[in-house]
Amino acid sequence: MARLMRWTYRIFVSAVILSAVSAVLVYYLATRSLPEYDADYSVTGLSEPIEIIRSNAAVPHIFASSDAEAWFGLGFVHAQDRLWQMVVARRTAQGRLSEVFGEDTADTDELMRRMGLYGTAQQSLAVQDEETLAVLEAYAAGVNAWIDTVNAESLGRGAPEFFFYPSIVEPWQPADSIAMVKLMALRMSGAFEHEVLRARMALFLTPDQLKDLLPDIPGDAVAELDAVGSAAVSPARQNRITDVPDMRAIPGQATMASSSDLTSPDLPLSPFPHRAFAGASNVFAAAPSRSATGASLLANDPHFDLTAPAIWYLARLELTRGGLIGATVPGIPGIWSGRNTDLAWGFSASTLDDLDIFLEELNPENRNEYVSPSGPREFTTREETIRIRDAAPRQITLRWSDNGPILPAWHYSVGDVTPPNHVAAVSWTALSPADTSVAAIIGISQAHSIETAIDAGEAMIAPSINLTIAESGRVALKTLGAFPRRGFRQTGQGRIPSLGSIAFNQWQGRLPYDQNPEFVDPDGGIVGNTNNKITDAPFPRHMTFNWGDSQRVQRWKFLMQNRRVHTRDSFIDVQLDEVSTAARTLLALVGAELWYSGTPAPDGTSERRRQQALELLSVWNGEMNEHLPEPLLYATWMRHLQDRLIRDDLGDMADAFTSVEPLFLERVFRDIDGASRWCDIVQTSNVETCPDMAQLALDEALIWIDENIGGTPESQRWGDQHEAWQDHSVLGDNGVLGWIVNIRQSTSGSDEALMRGRMIGSGKNPYANVHAASYRGVYDFADPDSSVFVLSTGQSGHPLSRFYDNLGELWRRGEYIPMSLDPELARAANAGISVLTPAEASE
Repeated sequence: MARLMRWTYRIFVSAVILSAVSAVLVYYLATRSLPEYDADYSVTGLSEPIEIIRSNAAVPHIFASSDAEAWFGLGFVHAQDRLWQMVVARRTAQGRLSEVFGEDTADTDELMRRMGLYGTAQQSLAVQDEETLAVLEAYAAGVNAWIDTVNAESLGRGAPEFFFYPSIVEPWQPADSIAMVKLMALRMSGAFEHEVLRARMALFLTPDQLKDLLPDIPGDAVAELDAVGSAAVSPARQNRITDVPDMRAIPGQATMASSSDLTSPDLPLSPFPHRAFAGASNVFAAAPSRSATGASLLANDPHFDLTAPAIWYLARLELTRGGLIGATVPGIPGIWSGRNTDLAWGFSASTLDDLDIFLEELNPENRNEYVSPSGPREFTTREETIRIRDAAPRQITLRWSDNGPILPAWHYSVGDVTPPNHVAAVSWTALSPADTSVAAIIGISQAHSIETAIDAGEAMIAPSINLTIAESGRVALKTLGAFPRRGFRQTGQGRIPSLGSIAFNQWQGRLPYDQNPEFVDPDGGIVGNTNNKITDAPFPRHMTFNWGDSQRVQRWKFLMQNRRVHTRDSFIDVQLDEVSTAARTLLALVGAELWYSGTPAPDGTSERRRQQALELLSVWNGEMNEHLPEPLLYATWMRHLQDRLIRDDLGDMADAFTSVEPLFLERVFRDIDGASRWCDIVQTSNVETCPDMAQLALDEALIWIDENIGGTPESQRWGDQHEAWQDHSVLGDNGVLGWIVNIRQSTSGSDEALMRGRMIGSGKNPYANVHAASYRGVYDFADPDSSVFVLSTGQSGHPLSRFYDNLGELWRRGEYIPMSLDPELARAANAGISVLTPAEASE
């Protein structure tokens, strides 16, 4: 027994020592990839040295003797801090994730191959102008210089993730950056799911029910505000197209087709968003007439999926025409939101409907053909092989019709609305093989006037954005992106899939750029967008039927018009505003019959708990503050109420509505066009009223809180449930590693507040904040160097770096860091200074 104990002890000690040695070795290898900011590098591809000064927040300030070398420097720092992020994004666009991650990502790869996004990026390289091509080549050379440095100096493969997922890092190509812009467009687009969802609903809901559940945005278009407080309206005619296309009129659509339960957004590392998480943003500007200092102001906070690290990267470049600084995207040369010496710019997702689904009829005599308007036509096909790590390769046949690539039936469940003997094709502007969007981003970055920026924006194909621009004394807003030219007779109106065999359904090119909405030098001095409706132009010259916001814009108008003039700090207050207009509206409607009803009830009863909750909500102002209990009560109540209203009508299809739709609830409780019919449970013989449903939903919400959170309503804290989940895209699901690489923070805000924190809507914590403003910037021309910006995480993508999450706490608290072009300010307390020297000069 003593001998057994000795050997057990020895094995235990040996295991501990081995584990400790392994941990030390892993830590050593991981730290080898930590970038050194205070080191000089000899690199190829340069003709003159580049100086890179890292501010105390690790924001690189790049000084070079030529523009090409400055773009080289941006590529170098992007790769230095975000190489893993860039490699994964490129593999996503290429459909090559499975070479690294195995079978789990094979379906994602197949879908991306079928889309052909990367192939069109390669084709688009041929249409770039000389200046853009020179920037792309210089940027790629900078990325590759860092990759060569990692290999030459054994710098831990460039990122710690490469130890878990070995991958050959191939040289960066100019086409890769074009593909990154297309990937941004994909992440910002919810049009495909909108079309499929509306079509699925139209199969078994009446037109009136469809208008309730997926309503058109009411009210006037808003893009500029006048000086006395009312919103100015686009001069376009009101949209008189009110008829909803009937999916049941399409042959073969009387019954739903079956499709896989698999949907594209649920695939591992899928770039396809759920419609609730497509691109969003707030952007607004004030001319000198509305500024306390007599100089323009601009604020921007684009909303994307929260990730660690954030999608954005802060950088400053010194070009021959002056410095520029702002938010970049690793993999893409150019400033998406920022300023230079003369101009500031920001953007919001325009929600332009730039995508249509076409149902192609197969030729029953030859299934390699489809029925085109001119008769049977053979699909364009190509065989491809998806290589899969530790598994056999997958052979697929890619197919295209004249309308675009053919996609699988499980993509957003499009098979459910595809008639027998048909397949779904997609026309999307981002799939243009002549995509010059990267030229627009580069051109806007280097513009020094509103007119020059608008001219540069003509090159933007996708994503479509509302570009808001400010000079010192002027402001403007211009919608960028290719508008599809649809015919008046198109049966789907871009709202539901249409038959590709009908000539008048197909696109006829694009609308002229000068017809895109434009607001320059507004009389009222204010322009802005919250993804709200900015034009009332009728179909087919409309922008979309699916505007991204109907609530934030109301609060924005109030805050902007509540002051005659604004300051940088008031713009920051608007960005950080936590009040939900939807909460203020819905609580008054939904609780109208409940506030003063009921009978006295002892503690512990459902009646008493309901009264306590209503007492809390009765004095609440709709502020979605992380420290308050009321936001949780409100959010839980509305979530259960919506589900109760639609579940009996939709069954499992109710799962598609994971976010509360304020316009739907408002229509129901105002009984607009008889919408209160949703309150009656169709499976019962009783006729339930809306107050009945409101009471039942509140009781159900309180039970959910008790079972899932515990404690009394007064003890709850919104921020505990509304945590910002900034998770690592690959390592975040690993228990131990997830604790290291994920960034979780209590946050204020909500789906409908200007401080937008879109909730996940499902799972164990449906109120988690997963889609928000991961970048905020406010630009002040009265004192440009007092402009500010911040990220939701940090500059570095390395989890062991002190710059991995150092900005996150500032972001959570609503604080910022200086956005200065002053080189001396960057040098003060810098985190390091590097000099890139031409390899030839150092020999």
